[in-house]
Amino acid sequence: MADPSIALQDLFVRFGQRQLAGPLLILLILAMMVLPLPPFLLDLFFTFNIAISVIVMLVAMSVMKPLDFSVFPTVLLVTTLLRLSLNVASTRVVLLEGHTGPAAAGQVIEAFGHFLVGGNYGVGLVVFTILVIINFVVITKGAGRVAEVAARFTLDAMPGKQMAIDADLNAGLIGEDEARKRRSTIAQEADFFGSMDGASKFVRGDAVAGILIMLINVVGGLFVGVFQHGLDIGTAARTYTLLTIGDGLVAQIPALIVSIAAGMVVTRVGDEQDVSQQFAAQLFSNPKLLWLTAGIIGLLGLIPGMPNFVFLLLAGGLAVAAWRLDKHQTTARPQPVAVAPAVTRDVQEASWADVTPLDVLGLEVGYRLIPLVDKAQDGELLRRIRGIRKKFAQDVGFLVSPVHIRDNLELKPNAYKILLKGVEIGEGEAFPGSLLAINPGRVAGQVSGTATKDPAFGLPAVWINAAAREQAQAFGYTVVDPSTVVATHLNHLILSHAAELLGRQEVQALLDHLAKEIPKLVEDVVPKALSLGTVQKVLRNLLEEGVSLRDKRTIIETLADGAPRSQDAEVLSAQVRIALGRSIVQELFPGGVEMPVISLDPQLERLLQQAVGGGGDSVGIEPGLADTLVRETVAAAQRQEEAGLPVVLLVSGALRTLLSRFLRRSVPQLKVLAHAEVPENRIIKVTSIIGQRA
Repeated sequence: MADPSIALQDLFVRFGQRQLAGPLLILLILAMMVLPLPPFLLDLFFTFNIAISVIVMLVAMSVMKPLDFSVFPTVLLVTTLLRLSLNVASTRVVLLEGHTGPAAAGQVIEAFGHFLVGGNYGVGLVVFTILVIINFVVITKGAGRVAEVAARFTLDAMPGKQMAIDADLNAGLIGEDEARKRRSTIAQEADFFGSMDGASKFVRGDAVAGILIMLINVVGGLFVGVFQHGLDIGTAARTYTLLTIGDGLVAQIPALIVSIAAGMVVTRVGDEQDVSQQFAAQLFSNPKLLWLTAGIIGLLGLIPGMPNFVFLLLAGGLAVAAWRLDKHQTTARPQPVAVAPAVTRDVQEASWADVTPLDVLGLEVGYRLIPLVDKAQDGELLRRIRGIRKKFAQDVGFLVSPVHIRDNLELKPNAYKILLKGVEIGEGEAFPGSLLAINPGRVAGQVSGTATKDPAFGLPAVWINAAAREQAQAFGYTVVDPSTVVATHLNHLILSHAAELLGRQEVQALLDHLAKEIPKLVEDVVPKALSLGTVQKVLRNLLEEGVSLRDKRTIIETLADGAPRSQDAEVLSAQVRIALGRSIVQELFPGGVEMPVISLDPQLERLLQQAVGGGGDSVGIEPGLADTLVRETVAAAQRQEEAGLPVVLLVSGALRTLLSRFLRRSVPQLKVLAHAEVPENRIIKVTSIIGQRA
């Protein structure tokens, strides 16, 4: 037969001491309800209960945010169960041994029954009742209400928070791992406040159980003392009531401490300081208010009949604290630095160094937005712009020029503008300290603030105070900070002008990078078969229609195959599009094999081919025909969008380039595909026909 000690040791090694600590603690608590405990063990467990409650309160005060103490709802259950188990164990000892004297249930209960209430069971009853009322009616009820409201608002705000995370992810401001981490945090917040709402019922139930246990112990003690041990009613009432009150107080004081900890966890706001730091920073950081308080208390202390010494002593203490705080702030205030007079120099002749080149991409900001882009102040917008360039390089296939940022005092304080080669391509306003609540189209209510429009996509939006974030998210708004507003606008414009950002320098850098993997192929294309300018035109044609350059190998191989037959950039672009057809179609129709598209009536298609004469020039289209074509395309695109389908027009290869350029201005969201670009495994479903007669 195996040695039990060896089996127990093997159990500890297999599961680990921490894993077994929880089950053993619960088993120990349940055992206290069944097994009789000597007075010494009762003293030990009551002291342990007080120590645990103090630890819980100190942890609750030191956490930065509620999720740092996510196990708190379970701790509430365990501490409540521990107190009730001790009540059962102490009740057994009190009723069995209470006739022997006040020390029958241990020294802790005796101390609480005599020292705290002076041995007067009438005073003890009043003190115990007051503690229960404070715990049950004030603290626990308030904390439970806060947890209930927080749980409801957290659940209501989850869709808006998820949309904000998706917006940051799509804009390239965060990565997939960070997005997954934020989603997990949102779910944990909802679970935590929901658990706190339920766990607060444990504490309220504990308070009710404390009152009932006290009444049962008093009545039971009288019965046992008088009828079983022959005590007179007065002696029995005094002895058992004092023991019961001591038992109740030693349980209710830890319960009160844990309830205070629960209130601190659910009522704290902010996650940069713990409760003690917030108290010190927000209550005692203004010396003027301390001076004013000291003056008011001092005046009250001068009124005849008032406790003058106490009031004046406290006023003096506040005055000393205000003086020391004022002195500390004065010492810490930075002193002005004398600026040396500028050295006058002779004006030099103008040179080519005075001709500054235009920045490819520029961002100019008003003076109130400078903290967002100031490297010394760790400006959030700088990190976001770096993330935008990285995400652009991954998605589009080339590295965009750095964004040069400068302040412009001619702009409004909160304004900014985005420049492409010195020309403004976008502008907007951002308000540091506020948040932009964007209406995605379906919101449950309105929030108060300054109405505006999202600068990137023109959606209705409202600038709101930071305190209204939760309410706006609960209504379904997408809430973003000023840095995200500017970064999203910049990202949208960079994607829209990707073709203009691809200069010859960027093309050369792209080819140099590709030459590290396939040097012979790159060398055969540039400069042997095609000039750098022709390759640039082909790549720009792709970017103008939203085609990514990530599959560089296929692009270069297609150019190498097509260069001997044609040097025309338009012809080469069409060949590259056919080679990239699978990825182009996958981008437009990511799910399934069916392609719901718009098509041209065959008669209209033949008419257009005759009008352009195969030359690809839109000038040959008769004005009336062009008008009809635009009008019907707009209507078909609107029907596609209402049905939630991509706006794609499928035409013959001879008309694809012509119609894409001709319709792009009227229907920016339209993508035009040629039949040759559609993979064989795709099923074409025509949803609208342009030019079809009724």
